[in-house]
Amino acid sequence: MTSPLRAQVDDVTRDALMGLSAGDIDLLAEGLEYREQWRHTSGLDARTFSLVKIAALVALDAPPASYQWQVENAVAAGVSPKDILGVLFAIAPQVGGPKVMAAAPEIMLALGLPLPGQSPDVDAGG
Repeated sequence: MTSPLRAQVDDVTRDALMGLSAGDIDLLAEGLEYREQWRHTSGLDARTFSLVKIAALVALDAPPASYQWQVENAVAAGVSPKDILGVLFAIAPQVGGPKVMAAAPEIMLALGLPLPGQSPDVDAGG
């Protein structure tokens, strides 16, 4: 059995990856500045743009941190929890029930709701 080749990683790349893995959101600031430009280019209003992105997260079986970030952005854009539930119902036939069911707890946590079986006064955000 041979060992995999080790890639040469420069210091800047290594430090950026370490920061991202530690949750340093400031490292994403440059890309986030383009968010409004992407929304404008899409031709969608802020609410619709946010709902489409939530649908994409469900379809991709995205990690929990993605839901927290996008749900917060959606609510800031005027999306209601009922709108998000509507998206889940709308996409279920295309993405499949299991993906929708897997996304539901992540969306609940992002909305600050307790998960089934948790006491309502448990800090759902972690």
